[in-house]
Amino acid sequence: MLAIAAAVVFGIALLLDLFNTDLGAHDLLNFQTLTLIGLLLLALYLAGVGSGPRAGSGSGRRFYGRRPGRG
Repeated sequence: MLAIAAAVVFGIALLLDLFNTDLGAHDLLNFQTLTLIGLLLLALYLAGVGSGPRAGSGSGRRFYGRRPGRG
């Protein structure tokens, strides 16, 4: 979920940069701020915070008997 939020923030930052939009928010929401928010969300996702995929939760494929490719 955090990775999706980071992608949305990066998309908004890219659109603001491409259209040279000035929000007039006293430099509170400029390109650099949105980029840093996106990087923070991405770093939190990679650190394992949030509801990302979990290892060992039974979501992977189980093999019974011979594994494929093992002769």
